[in-house]
Amino acid sequence: MSDQLLVVTILAYLAAMLCYAAEYAFGSRGFVARVANRDLVAVGASASSDPPLDEEPAPPSRMGQRLGLAAVVFTVLGVAGHAATLVTRSVAAGRVPWGNLYEFLLVLCLAGAVAWLVVLRLLPAMRPLGLLITAVLVILLGSAGMVYTEAGPLVPALNSAWLKIHVTTVATAGGGLLVGFVAAVLYLLREGYEDGKEGFPWALAAKAPGAETLERITFRIHAFSFPLLTVGIICGAIWAESAWGRYWGWDPKEIWSFITWVVYAAYLHARATPSVRSRTATYLAIAGWAALMFNQYGVNLFFSGLHSYSGT
Repeated sequence: MSDQLLVVTILAYLAAMLCYAAEYAFGSRGFVARVANRDLVAVGASASSDPPLDEEPAPPSRMGQRLGLAAVVFTVLGVAGHAATLVTRSVAAGRVPWGNLYEFLLVLCLAGAVAWLVVLRLLPAMRPLGLLITAVLVILLGSAGMVYTEAGPLVPALNSAWLKIHVTTVATAGGGLLVGFVAAVLYLLREGYEDGKEGFPWALAAKAPGAETLERITFRIHAFSFPLLTVGIICGAIWAESAWGRYWGWDPKEIWSFITWVVYAAYLHARATPSVRSRTATYLAIAGWAALMFNQYGVNLFFSGLHSYSGT
């Protein structure tokens, strides 16, 4: 049942992604609508460009409103199916459902989806992020099949109360960082769009809030998630001392956790340094997400160490 619910979850997120894309393309403020509604010009005259960036946007059309609402509804349905996937997985395994890489990816994506709904509730104007966020969720959940593991009991090394604390904290941080990563990418696209760059991928940010707003949101999300990541790594070290008799042993997983932490710390430091451009700092945030993903996929699939069981 859990496996079937995961398929339903992916389809719900995919439907949400398509609705976000349709809202972007065919809503009254969408790129397609703005191009379709351009005034025809006389032969030899210069074609009119997109409306100035400081021009008041057209009110959302009824179709745009319905598509946006449908996207949010499908996202909520996806989160419900996602939670049911983990609950049924827990029942099947007879334990908490985060004992291997496959289950951790499910938890991380659920945390990211919930974080997105919280951001959407607090900042409705950030809805254009939904297209990229649901795309990332579909990709990550789809790729979870690469590391699928049959439900079963925990290996002895994981049978600890620290599993709940460590993994829950890290997964929650990862969910926030997922939303922060998407906000960072959209900020770079929006900045390019405001600088006059046209076509794909810059046009994806045509409906997004201003670059300055996106950059502030990116920083706030990372500023919230980074302490959680720090606490999660500390809890992992305490658990390691209990299980293996040392807090830190430079295991491949520990090395890349440290690298990920340093990159995100460098982003926050760069963001707080007036002499560092926001764009430069944002590249560090994206590099942090790349390090986090390599820690989950690359380390688990290509390296061996004390954490190797987490990829089985």
